[in-house]
Amino acid sequence: MPFLEPKMEFGTIHPVPLKSIWSGEATHFTPWLSQNLNVLLDPLGLELQLLETEAGAGDFSADIVAQDISNNSKVVIENQFGSSDHRHLGQIITYASSLGASTVVWITETLRPEHKGAIDFLNQNLKESLRLFALEVRLFRVDDSKPVYQFQVICSPNESGIIIDPPEASETKARYRNFFQRLIDELKAKYQFTNAKVSQPQNWYSFASENSKIFKYSASFAMAGRVRTEVYIDCTDKVKNEAILDALLQNREEIEREFGSELHWERLEGKRACRIASYMDGDIDADTETLEGIRGWMIKQLLTFKRVFPSRFEAVVKGL
Repeated sequence: MPFLEPKMEFGTIHPVPLKSIWSGEATHFTPWLSQNLNVLLDPLGLELQLLETEAGAGDFSADIVAQDISNNSKVVIENQFGSSDHRHLGQIITYASSLGASTVVWITETLRPEHKGAIDFLNQNLKESLRLFALEVRLFRVDDSKPVYQFQVICSPNESGIIIDPPEASETKARYRNFFQRLIDELKAKYQFTNAKVSQPQNWYSFASENSKIFKYSASFAMAGRVRTEVYIDCTDKVKNEAILDALLQNREEIEREFGSELHWERLEGKRACRIASYMDGDIDADTETLEGIRGWMIKQLLTFKRVFPSRFEAVVKGL
């Protein structure tokens, strides 16, 4: 008797109109997205922190302004139901200029071909000053299931564009990018320290913390042939930042004993933020073996910062 394969049953995918879930872009979709920016992590590779909704930009207002945690730069997100249009294309450029953003994300149901061409053109020619993403958002159901959202990247910054930097500068940026990409990958895969995905061509990288509105973790190649790991304190107010640092300093001996080494407590005169840091000698131009040692040291230090400081920041913030 021939063997009969078990009957397989499959569901049917049905598109769902956005307005059946979010009745209005400004009234429902933008508020939902602002509270769920993590849904953009996979399509964009950016770990975002909300700064403001309906942010004033002259006589206009941007839907969402966020912070790219990796480099503390501003990200403008503009949402649009229906097909893309010239008005929103002009708006995203206006918002980037007015708000000093380095990244723009345009989310629409359908991106017209001419607007895709415009975004690709801008990415090619503004490569060093502005990054633009264009995403299409869709909803689906499988039979009678709950709706599922999908953000599909249609346009993204073109990494193969014209290089403006001199060769030696580009090579250094590439070394930084490669170093921090390996750091991110190991912290994510082995220690679940971060959800970050993509490094930047810069000499430092910041990571989200348990309360990123108050402090972040960071690793960097500092000046004078040193490398640094730290908790970077910045609640957007210099007086409050120093008050938090002073409150932590009251328990300096206990904190450093728990940390396992002496720390540097820096007010960063002339800057808004403060930091608590650890240092060692190191340089991005070191040989491969030395860089592996630096990466291992950074991972150990970042994990120790994460073990020692979150509860202390929580207690200090409550006290203030």
